[in-house]
Formats: sequence, structure tokens, C-alpha cells
Amino acid sequence: MATQKHMGRNKLIERLTAQVGDKGTAIGILKNRGHLTKDGKFTVEGMKRNAMTAEERAKDRASKKIGKPTSAFKYNPKTNMAKLKG
Repeated sequence: MATQKHMGRNKLIERLTAQVGDKGTAIGILKNRGHLTKDGKFTVEGMKRNAMTAEERAKDRASKKIGKPTSAFKYNPKTNMAKLKG
């Protein structure tokens, strides 16, 4: 899977590009989310997300959705999803 190449830190644009298949689309998504400015530079929130690994972002998404700490989740790199442990 192409996205498995971009699991580390500072790979947000590359990973999303691999997921959606086009860099322009990926940049548009990140702009809509508020992670990039109109001129394509990272916002403060975007810098935080970019500094995370794919695992950390997945756990962060799950944590915000359910309201539990990130340590309560286990990451599956094949699905790019985090689920509650146990």
C-alpha cells in the first residue's frame, strides 16, 4: 500500500496525497480543514498534525471522538484506525 511509506512525522501532505491520489486534492483538503493557509503554509494546528505520526493522528482522532485518552487506543496500520484496547 502506497500510504505505508508515509507513516512518520512530517509526512502529512505525502500521506494524504497517497491516500487520495493527487497532491492538489490533498492540499485542498488540508486547507479546508484549516491545516494549511491559502498560500499552502502550515497553520499552527497543521504544524501540530504534521509533527505527529500516522498512528498518533489516528489515536488523536479516536480520542476526540470518544473522549478517552490516546493511551486507551490501539492502532491498526492496515486500516489507519485506532480502536479501544481490550
